[in-house]
Amino acid sequence: MANPMARVEQIPSPGESDHGLALDADGLRKLIDDFRESALFSIVATAALTGARRNEILALQWIDFDPIKKTLRIERALEETKAGLSFKPPKTKRGTRTITIDDDLVALLVAEREKHLRIVAGVSESAAVDLSLVRLPEGALVFPSPAGARFDITRPRDPHAVTRGFVKRARKLGFKGMRFHDLRGSHETALLDAGVPVRVVAERCGHDPAVLLRNYAKRTRKADASAAAVIGSLSKGILG
Repeated sequence: MANPMARVEQIPSPGESDHGLALDADGLRKLIDDFRESALFSIVATAALTGARRNEILALQWIDFDPIKKTLRIERALEETKAGLSFKPPKTKRGTRTITIDDDLVALLVAEREKHLRIVAGVSESAAVDLSLVRLPEGALVFPSPAGARFDITRPRDPHAVTRGFVKRARKLGFKGMRFHDLRGSHETALLDAGVPVRVVAERCGHDPAVLLRNYAKRTRKADASAAAVIGSLSKGILG
């Protein structure tokens, strides 16, 4: 069985704020698939496929999701205070953004919303009902807290519980040392490896381009091999 961490590069960069791990596109895809049977699957998939921060994802409301335009709107983040969990605007103007998402993530979120509509309507998954007639309450969260005997779609999920659950399962799957935040860095790395311009990646993830390059752009082995291949093609006939 292949070691999933073989697709990881750790960048020890003194003086930089991020010292995490970066999976390449294949490793990221495997991680998502390995979480398929986990209660965190939808959250992990959203993080890996959007590059959004954990507390931005946990603050997403259903009004932020547009399945027709295939977008997620980031307008707030979860904040931990002495009084408990609350919502706040993103740290910078760049943090407020609209992220285009792929068809698979759209379908995943549509299915998640249908579950919430059925819970609010009090009908089973197999019951034939017109869900377009059901209305979610104001402030309904995409990933609310599952705790408690009564499901409250407006109650935020504990971010630390999400992190602990992710790390525990990732370690069990062989992704040792992987943090939830590394999904963001891996997303950005995969886009940069694929040749997506730095400016586009930065806008998608709410970064200043310089910050992206300094703290989040990690060189994977795959990217390094690709670079070597390009240089090799340039050197043909020169060094031979």
